[in-house]
This record gives sequence, structure tokens and C-alpha cells, in this order.
Amino acid sequence: MIAADMGHDHSGRLRRTAERASELGIDALIVAPGPDLVYLSGYEAPPLERLTALVVRPGSDPILIVPTLERPRAQDSGAGAVADIVDWPDGAYPYETVRSVLSSSVGTVGVSDRLWALHLLGIQRAVPDAAFGSAARVISPLRAVKDPYEVDLLQFVASAADRAFDRIVKEPFAGRAERDVAADLAAFLVDEGHEVPLFTIVAGGPNSASPHHEPGERVIAPGDAVVLDFGGRRMGYSSDITRTVFVGEPSDEMRRVYDAVRAGQRAAFERVAPAVPAEDVDRAAREVIADAGYGDRFIHRTGHGIGLEEHEDPYLVVGNAEPLREGNAFSIEPGIYLAGRFGVRIEDIVVVSGDGARSLNRATREAVVVA
Repeated sequence: MIAADMGHDHSGRLRRTAERASELGIDALIVAPGPDLVYLSGYEAPPLERLTALVVRPGSDPILIVPTLERPRAQDSGAGAVADIVDWPDGAYPYETVRSVLSSSVGTVGVSDRLWALHLLGIQRAVPDAAFGSAARVISPLRAVKDPYEVDLLQFVASAADRAFDRIVKEPFAGRAERDVAADLAAFLVDEGHEVPLFTIVAGGPNSASPHHEPGERVIAPGDAVVLDFGGRRMGYSSDITRTVFVGEPSDEMRRVYDAVRAGQRAAFERVAPAVPAEDVDRAAREVIADAGYGDRFIHRTGHGIGLEEHEDPYLVVGNAEPLREGNAFSIEPGIYLAGRFGVRIEDIVVVSGDGARSLNRATREAVVVA
């Protein structure tokens, strides 16, 4: 259940962002339309050739720069409650507005990853003495730690995805095109509480060995393994779940592969705890799958963060030694792919708790046989 009496603490997020920027020696942040702007202000602005930018400066109030014709939309979003809104009219040069907002002594400016090159070049011309870098090292670690309200939202969509899975496996698979099963799955996501479906991978037979297969006209047949990877969004937050089902009784080899993936996923889940390096979770899954003889068939990272984006920090991948923190939310999704034959993947969304992790998904991880 989403906590109805709670909400997003945009003021607190802006304050923490400014404090972190100061700690890193960054004089100002310029945040473009996209998930960072939604996270900090609640304003889901359209990405346009007209500049919209939130300027966050340590020791100063945040300022949201918008085109004049977009000012009513920005005010209606509630952004005006956490930032001063400054607008610029068509025909004006918006980058001079940015320059006027920044302190004359600004030295280092962090820009969000979604800022168009068009706008970055214009700002650099207007503020030629500043050094520019990425704002991600300021904002991404803050976004990666979900507060209780965000976890409620992620739990809601995860549970809705579970229910969609429970419904799809009651439908016939054999004799139907992947595209048709995907359409049913998208409808079930909406029926169960998502505002929009984001993706519905339905990959049967040899297509199940392609991790990002797009469902097409291939007809699912008895004996197929079928990878179902799907998710949707509600109130800005995303679900993402994968289950592999079998059309008729799976072969002994299919069961061996399935059992290895399931054991690898469980090992990764059990490794999750605060202060554990993200790459250790990847390693836990990979060791189990390698011991089963399929190490070279596990061809992607073990997981990715999730929240306002389907893929965000933290990433569970070799080389990422960043310690996990309570409130991190991410997928655990090992897979084995036998090219030209079949593949298996199992994925849940988990949240780091005080002493370990809890899975937001409850759909069965047992091998499911469908008609």
C-alpha cells in the first residue's frame, strides 16, 4: 500500500544536494529536464530546444529557469514551492539568464547528464571562465538511496507486476505469436495498477537466448523455454521482473540450467547487505553459475538500480566496488544463454535493509509449465 499521508521531500533533497555539491567543491549545478529534475523539484518538464534548467547553489536558494510559455506548467507542478521560478521570453538569449543567476565568482559547474549539447555549449559561451563537469557524482548517490515513500512506490509496482505474471501464465502460449502474448502482458500490467507498460519482452525458443529480444511474429511451440521480462510505471517509479516458463515439461538440460540460474540468484540475494561492495553481489551469482559449468554463458551484469529510471545507480557489476547502502534498490537478474537453443533468466527487485535485503517481488521462482 502506498502511504497516502506521505510524499516526496523535495526541499530536503535540494538541501542535501547543495550540501554535497559544497563538499565536492562544486559551485553550482545545472539540472536539465529528466529524472534528476523530477527528483529534486517534482517538475516533469518537456525536453525542448527552449532551455529549462534548475540551478542549485550551495548557500543560495534554488532557481528554476523556464521559458515564459512553460511558467504556468512549472507552477502547477508545485516546483515554485521549492525553487524561485525565473522565466525568459521567446527572442531572448536564455544563457544570459543562466549567467545572471550564477555568481560572478562561479568556478566549477556540474551539469546533469540529460542537458542537451545545444544548451551546454550556449552556457559555456555565456560563462566562459567556469569549468564544467558532470553533476552525476552529486545527484546519483542521493537518488540511489530510496526513502520509505519511494520504497512504498516500488513495492506497489513490484506487486502489480507479480499479479500480471500470475495472470499471464494462466493464458495459452503454444500456437501464439510472441507479440500477442506481449500484448496481453502489457494489458495485465495496466489492469493491475501501472499507469503505463514500459516493456514486455516475450522471447520463445531460440529467441530466449537473446537477453533483449523484441517480441515478434515467431509462434511459440511446445518444448520452448519462454523468457518474460516486463515492467511498467506508476507515479514515476518502475517495476522490472523476469521469469522463465516452459511450454510443456522442460528437458533435463533445461531444468539443470534453470536450477543453476535460480541458485545463482539466491546466492546473490543472500550476499546483499549494507557496506558490501556492489561487485560482490555480482560475483556471488557468477560463481554459482560458473560452478555449474555455464560461466561463459552468463553474459551481462547481475543487476541495475531502479527508481525514476529503469536503469540507474547502483550497478551490480565487476569493477563497481562502491559499498551498498540501506535504501539501495536494484534488480538481481542472472541468466544463462545457450545461443540458438534457449535461455533462462530470473529477476527480482530488492531493497537493502538494515541487515540484509528484502525482495519486493513475490512471484514464484519455481519452474512454471504453461500450456
